[in-house]
Amino acid sequence: QVQLVESGGGLVQAGGSLRLSCAASRNIFSINAMGWYRQAPGKQRELVARMDSIGSTNYADSVKGRFTISRDNAKNTVYLQMNSLKPEDTAVYYCNAWKVPNTYWGQGTQVTVSS
Repeated sequence: QVQLVESGGGLVQAGGSLRLSCAASRNIFSINAMGWYRQAPGKQRELVARMDSIGSTNYADSVKGRFTISRDNAKNTVYLQMNSLKPEDTAVYYCNAWKVPNTYWGQGTQVTVSS
């Protein structure tokens, strides 16, 4: 079992930055992959960024060059640095952990980008 707690969401103007944090309840070395997803009103949940256990990353095309996923193993925490935010980035952002064969989700944190 893995509990995930997100923080760092909020309201920011277009062009601004936010950093989301996701604290895991266990050593993230033991987790196969962790990532961030988002869901905007009326839309499906989509992958934003993902990092596997050896540090390989992948990003949605819409955030490449603006968002960066990283982790601090000592703190069992994964981060999402979001720069050059756009109104279309507005969504609830969810932390995700995949530890075979299970998937775990955080409660979500709201990010709102005003134009």
